[in-house]
This record gives sequence, C-alpha cells and structure tokens, in this order.
Amino acid sequence: METTHMESFLNKLSFTSITIATLTLLLLYLKTPQTFINPNPKPHQKFPKSTCDFTHRTFTTINKHNRRIWSTKSWIQTVHSFTIQFQSLQAQNFFSNKSRILVVSAGAGHSVMALNNMGVNDVSGIEVFESHPLVRRADPHNLPFFDKVFDFGFSPYLERALFPARYVREMERTVRDGGACVVAVEECGGEEVEQVVKLFKKSKLLEVKNVTLGGERRTSIVMKVVK
Repeated sequence: METTHMESFLNKLSFTSITIATLTLLLLYLKTPQTFINPNPKPHQKFPKSTCDFTHRTFTTINKHNRRIWSTKSWIQTVHSFTIQFQSLQAQNFFSNKSRILVVSAGAGHSVMALNNMGVNDVSGIEVFESHPLVRRADPHNLPFFDKVFDFGFSPYLERALFPARYVREMERTVRDGGACVVAVEECGGEEVEQVVKLFKKSKLLEVKNVTLGGERRTSIVMKVVK
C-alpha cells in the first residue's frame, strides 16, 4: 500500500512538471519575435544585415528591463519571503555568507537575489531557461558541476522535476559531505514527506516545516548529506 501511495505521489510530481514544460514550450512557440523591422523605414535608414547591426534602433537594455521588474511589489514581496526562509536556515548554521550555494529550479531568481542581499556572493542559480544575471541555463537532472563543490543546495520547486529521483541525486552529488540540501514542495505532511525523504539516498532528515514562499504555502524539508 505504501509503495502504491509513493508511486502515486511521484507520478503527481512528474505530471505537474510535464504540464509546466508543455505550457512553457507552447508559450515560446506563440511568443511574438523580439526583433522588429520598421515597415516604413526612413530614407537614411537601412535594414540590419545581422542581429548585431541594430544600433540605429531604440531598444530596452537588459539592465533597464531588470530594474523595472525588480522594483515591482510582487518581486519585492517574493524576495522577502525567501529572505525569511534563508535567515531561519542561516541561524541554524546550515550555511554562512562564505558558503558556496546551489539553487536548482531557481525560476526568475528571487531566491538568488535574497541570498545576495543577505551578503552571500557565491550563489549559482540554475533553471532550464536563463534569467540573466541571476540564473543560468542548465539541466537540473544533469548539473554542470563537479562532485561536492557546494556547501548548501536549495530547490524551492521539487515538483517541477521531470525525474525527481535523478534531480535529487544530482543535488546530493554536488553538495559536500556534511552540507545541507533543502527542498520545498506543495504543502504536505506525513506519508508524502516520507516519500520525498526516500528520494535522498545519501542524506538524513533534519527538519520539516511549513513555510510561505512567493505567496504559496509550501513544506520545507532539510536533509544533511552524509558519507
């Protein structure tokens, strides 16, 4: 019965991840191209010969675009929610400002910014799509890092993993012995927490508690990587 329930829970995680991935690809397909060519160019203007030849056109720089997003109420509140979570973890000595930290499924980078604002400079945010300058693109199921290079690993959205077991295995591989891996899932308890814990093959459970991240109630699970 327990095995069946576990398989059901993991299937739920995978189904959610596949749905998110499908919707993302659909949005990318339907998205209007960013390149714009004036249909009525002035005589002194010329069509660009390459994507680099656009100096005559007005465009919004990445920095300006980011500053606009980062100043919104929604962004600030979400970063603050991650800050509260990280302050609690730091107070328990799971990491320090000198730690090397990995954030998997970092999204747009709210958690990375929260850590940077706390004074943690060595943070690597990973997501399937890049969000410069906070998050770089990489496959969370095949992380581009050597073994045991991080002191602390964090994932706010474990349910986005297409293959949860492989996803967790990569986190454990890249975090040093004695370091901590923290994952968050949709708010749950009891057997569902046990099923997440069982995904970790080289870690032991330290803490489980419900938190609010980005306005969502989630369950934070803290694991310590052992030899």
